Amino acid sequence: MKIGVPREIKDREFRIAVTPGGAKQLTAGGHTVLVETSAGSGSGFSDSDYREAGAVIVPDAAECWGADMVVKIKEPQEIEYKFLRQGLILFTYLHLAADETLTREMLKQKVIGIGYETVELERGEIPLLKPMSEVAGRLAVQTGAHYLEKTNGGKGKLMGGVPGVLPAHVVILGGGAVGSNAAKVALGMGAMVTVLDTNIDRLYYLEEILHDRFSTLSANTLNISEMVKQADLLIGGVLIRGARAPRLVTREMVATMQPGSVIVDVSIDQGGCIETIHPTSHSDPVYLVDGVIHYGVTNMPAAVPQTSTYALTNVTLPYICNLAARGIGAVQTNPALAKGVNTIGGKLTCKGVADAFGITYTSLMNALLL
Repeated sequence: MKIGVPREIKDREFRIAVTPGGAKQLTAGGHTVLVETSAGSGSGFSDSDYREAGAVIVPDAAECWGADMVVKIKEPQEIEYKFLRQGLILFTYLHLAADETLTREMLKQKVIGIGYETVELERGEIPLLKPMSEVAGRLAVQTGAHYLEKTNGGKGKLMGGVPGVLPAHVVILGGGAVGSNAAKVALGMGAMVTVLDTNIDRLYYLEEILHDRFSTLSANTLNISEMVKQADLLIGGVLIRGARAPRLVTREMVATMQPGSVIVDVSIDQGGCIETIHPTSHSDPVYLVDGVIHYGVTNMPAAVPQTSTYALTNVTLPYICNLAARGIGAVQTNPALAKGVNTIGGKLTCKGVADAFGITYTSLMNALLL
């Protein structure tokens, strides 16, 4: 199979979907790997690194997109829609529930779209989303601490405080991979941390592994409202697989926060869980609502591409190899990969996306038979 690895064009997106090591493994399996020139430079990989691994360096994106399968980091940008075509296997983060235009374009062009974020193991784990959630959760605290500084527009509060002065209060919505990693870093910086989640078993688990200035609360409307009011840094980390994130924090709640407080909504890829959030970029990351700093960058892990690329490709490569060997037939023996299929043959096979936009849902089994 020909596998295309184009350069990412989203704002300051420096990650790449296949490392030289991954390229070597794929070429050893008899596949052709086409890497767009300089695609790996942001992650520290040169074109010569890929050539030595057996990959072919191509001068433009079009040749990469002409492959049987394209593997990426981020969803196709509007300028890339022209490359979408029937039968193309596209394996990347899609986050279609937050992008109706892309959803309809992929259906129109009959792309086989497999989303990293919807590949799901039998026990419910989302293995290809987890490493980037871990990175984003940790970055959320670093980012929040940066913007809490007065010189960056914040209220001027030190995360860990000092003797005789209270530390910052970090409130985290969601106790999954984002929330737990954010909590670890925030506690390490000396902050007070409160995690809210609807899963009481998850809160029990977090209480067992996290200590000191750590507390948990059930994520009901009253508790969320009270904690938002107290938060110096509010982190959104809510996920419903394949669906739009629920709006848990209202505009009215945000208005109760002190001026110079900070919101970092990691769930922005799925639409965000805070009413006042909207997507931003690394070039223009923040804006104010009611004096509160909002950070809504949709590709946060791109800020640390060397860490992120290795972390992601460690888990994606086995799935890429499976697809390369068997094509879309791989989903018939790989149930986790089957759940990753969002679009195929003009049919929408992810119910969360179908519900978000009122588009007809077709089960993957039925879509494969059509």
